[in-house]
Amino acid sequence: MIGYTFHGMNMSQLALWFFIYSFCGWAMECVVIRIQLGRWENRGFAKLPFCVIYGFGVFIAYHLFQPIEHNYVALYIWGCIAATIFEYLTAQVMLRLFDEVWWDYTHKKINYKGILCLQSTLGWGFLALFIFGIFNQLVENLVFALDERFVCFFGAVLTISYLIDFTIHFIQNIQNSESFKNMDILSRIIRH
Repeated sequence: MIGYTFHGMNMSQLALWFFIYSFCGWAMECVVIRIQLGRWENRGFAKLPFCVIYGFGVFIAYHLFQPIEHNYVALYIWGCIAATIFEYLTAQVMLRLFDEVWWDYTHKKINYKGILCLQSTLGWGFLALFIFGIFNQLVENLVFALDERFVCFFGAVLTISYLIDFTIHFIQNIQNSESFKNMDILSRIIRH
């Protein structure tokens, strides 16, 4: 992993890039919930304002979609498909670990078990177009424009802070999960 680069970014720049997307995903979800439900709700897994599933999602999509990033029809279609698969897999992991999924599409007309819905699937395609057509270039320009020492320090602080926050809340959520009260985590994951 030493010397790893991603689209010309070193590990510190990649960490900052990742957390920018994680923050933007968190903010987007918070705004959507505020509009839909009329109340504030933290959409992150832990207390810090990050939804790292977006950081991971964009990272994975970046690798998958690079060959088609300028073919907007293909990008839209694959954005819909890939993000929906990612959302489904995330829901399955959450169900296995925590006995619940932290979103609910049962009120949407076309949904699958409340974890997927047509409206979100179509939205993921538009989000892929926005990210790869406009936003990613802005994020990369920002990351490359910042002083490397600042990026290294801030990337490390964000990573360490989030890992601590995540670990604390992961343990709390596992302890609150009925399925895990009398079961070893590793054996449950391996068995499923």
